[in-house]
Amino acid sequence: MVDEKPNKYEPQDFLPIPTYEEATSSRPSSAQSHLGPEEISHDAERQGLLSRNTTTQRDGYQPPTVQSARSSLDLLPSSGGSSRRSSAEALQREIQQMDVEEPGDPNSRAARLSKRITSLTHSLSSINLPFRQWLPSGQYIRARIPSSLQGLRFNPNWIIVGRIFAIFLVAFIIWLFFISDLFAVGSRRMNNRFNPNEVRAFTQARIDAESIRQNLQHATQYDHMAGTQGNYYLATWVEAKYIEAGLEHVGLERFDVYLNYPKKGGRKVAIIDPPKLAWEAKIEEELAYPPEFKAQQTMVFHGHSKTGNVTGPLIYANYGSRQDFQDLRDKGIDLTGSIALVRYYGSQPDRSLKIKAAEQAGAVGCIIYSDPAEDGFLKGEPYPKGRYMPEDGVQRGAVSMNSWVVGDVLSPGFASLPGERRRESKDNNPALPKIPSIPLAWRDAQKLLQGLKGHGKKIEDPKAKGGVPDVEWWTGDSGSPTVHLMNDQIEKEREPIYNVLGAIIGLEQPEKSIVVGNHRDAWCFGGADPGSGTAILLEVVRIFGDLKKAGWRPLRTIEFASWDGEEYNMIGSAEHVEARIEDLRRDAFAYLNVDVAVTGTEFKAQGPIFETALRRVLERVIDPNSNRTLHEIWEENKMMMDGLGSGSDFVAFLDLAGTSSIDMSFEGQPFPYHSCYDNFEWMDKFGDPGFQYHKAMAQIWALLILDMADRPLLPFDFNVYAREVTKYVDDLEKYIESMAGKVNLITLKEAAQKFVFNAKIFQDWDVTWENMLDVSGGYESNAMAIKRMSHNTRMANFETNLLDIGGGLPGREQFKHVIFAPELWNNYGTAYFPGVRDAVDEEDWELAQKQVEKAARILDHAAKKLNN
Repeated sequence: MVDEKPNKYEPQDFLPIPTYEEATSSRPSSAQSHLGPEEISHDAERQGLLSRNTTTQRDGYQPPTVQSARSSLDLLPSSGGSSRRSSAEALQREIQQMDVEEPGDPNSRAARLSKRITSLTHSLSSINLPFRQWLPSGQYIRARIPSSLQGLRFNPNWIIVGRIFAIFLVAFIIWLFFISDLFAVGSRRMNNRFNPNEVRAFTQARIDAESIRQNLQHATQYDHMAGTQGNYYLATWVEAKYIEAGLEHVGLERFDVYLNYPKKGGRKVAIIDPPKLAWEAKIEEELAYPPEFKAQQTMVFHGHSKTGNVTGPLIYANYGSRQDFQDLRDKGIDLTGSIALVRYYGSQPDRSLKIKAAEQAGAVGCIIYSDPAEDGFLKGEPYPKGRYMPEDGVQRGAVSMNSWVVGDVLSPGFASLPGERRRESKDNNPALPKIPSIPLAWRDAQKLLQGLKGHGKKIEDPKAKGGVPDVEWWTGDSGSPTVHLMNDQIEKEREPIYNVLGAIIGLEQPEKSIVVGNHRDAWCFGGADPGSGTAILLEVVRIFGDLKKAGWRPLRTIEFASWDGEEYNMIGSAEHVEARIEDLRRDAFAYLNVDVAVTGTEFKAQGPIFETALRRVLERVIDPNSNRTLHEIWEENKMMMDGLGSGSDFVAFLDLAGTSSIDMSFEGQPFPYHSCYDNFEWMDKFGDPGFQYHKAMAQIWALLILDMADRPLLPFDFNVYAREVTKYVDDLEKYIESMAGKVNLITLKEAAQKFVFNAKIFQDWDVTWENMLDVSGGYESNAMAIKRMSHNTRMANFETNLLDIGGGLPGREQFKHVIFAPELWNNYGTAYFPGVRDAVDEEDWELAQKQVEKAARILDHAAKKLNN
């Protein structure tokens, strides 16, 4: 472990954001009275998740003492302002004025139930029994005691007698209520203040684009990588916003994880031979803000990269896919001991696997550059005049392989709690690269590419050529110019990161939860990634806080999470899941993720079990440009919901805990991804001027939360899920045929068909429940309420029952889901039936057949349990 401090920034006294020590020792007064380890949950307290020993100055990379990148901007007031706040009574009146019938809602008749009961104790105390007048009083009983008995020398303690009688009376009344259904578990007539349609209309109407804009403006005023002062301060700000909204169990959740940070002067890319071509890359981006703003920004590096100091001949390998390296070998080019130069995107979209492929091909180092053909001037006007990456822009990013390990790479399978002694070694770690790497701008890559002229093979295929100007494209070979690549960095095996958690506790099933998440850490200022999602999350929290202040509560608990460390390897969310794995498998009904919320105008979502619920939500939300509903556009474009692979915080929830998950975004053309040009100004001018798509995403997210947390029947669609699973089996069969493999899928096909059959029976019960409400005039009997809650639980448990608990994918046992997982050689892709797919890729047909039988057995068991 390196003890040297990196980059000792000088503080700027005129800036109002506190230093790290100030942030840790002088938390907001509102937080001091509410927040502490005991405030998140009893489970969290028992597991020691919330240790806040943060007063020690850390040695890792620290951004500019969390100072503003734009000194001309004052710290903004709380989103919404006092004018947006009103009394609980006024909010109730506003909600009740918004009785809007939900379009196309097959469950709209259920709205007659109005709202779930609060609690048994509260209800009993407030009920004025119609037969209470006939119950005998204590005086009446004493008056009727025979006088002969009154004369006996027996002086009972009438207070005790009265208490015993009261206990029996209360027990009798409770028994009478439940037997007679006079007091029904499911009756909404007991608390009819909030009509679900009114709540939806209120929620949608209150979302404010300007409030979201202000949130983003504040969140992007300083860079905030995971584990740094900037991100800790941002955590305390989010925490304070949670408290202001009135969330419950608010607090920070700490994990100590492996992170790396760059050193000044510790990174180098240079041509050192021949002398006439001697040159050194600038590496760093230009300042995103003028010098007078004194904005300091993160240095250019790869997260989780290998420390190293290597030299070798330069060889260009296109996108850095395994096929690209094979093509070079086919041309007789030996990559042993070389420095590979590859470009982002293309046939290998994942940067970590570009490095892995280079390593396997024999290279000793890897340089990845941003090519203008993919995200720069060949696409359109670059920033600051347009939306695309400028010539000095660099895409940072992690190079740990999250298709092998998700979360802290030194604690796969268990949480990196403070004080946890178990640690895997970072040496020979399957998730970490074994050769050093550095990202570059095309401005620097141009010199390297020009130096390859005349070496190796001239590239004729236009698909293998990039868009860097003034370059004659050659592959390079062992006689290419010698390049020196150095990556000397800080490595911290136990660096604190902090999730921010808060909740609104549910009424009917408080132990069951809908988890809502977005990550907070960024590689620099994070305008789009992840600031757009963070700004929207805080607006959604504000709206739900207003509902809570008006007296509303959902049926199920809503948990709001601001994750830390996502950019490194989805660390914060994965460690949270691993710390609460049994609770989540039992009680988490759904996880709703938004990462990069807005970079364009095309709405996309993944997670097929949510399709029907999402379509219902999209019918209520208007596309800002076309003034049509997003549902109309979705149907017109024949959009479908794909399965989830990797790339964001849903991975651990779905693949480790078996929590049904969805990921949503508005996407567009490329943007200055993971560079310091992804900032507030980019979003304000090019990403979403006016923040209307941010508003639309907030509406979608909030309405979907309401659907998941407050509909009596959990709105999953198993008919859609079963339909998609049969397609996944067909796709798998075609893939095996393309590999000339011999694997018998008959048992998997049969299991998929049984799933279709069981899903229909299961889903038909929804109609039974709705018909019951029609017959009963909106009342739900105790027996039916218990059946409904059991139905919901079995619905949520289906995904958990698809886990291979005790096993996992061969070679990457942390992943348990038999239908979904990241592709082994594409972290952003989805591998359907990944255990089979991995074996097929390795042409291990015996293992592939075993994985088929295992997946079929688990799918069949999960489908049967739906109707058990």
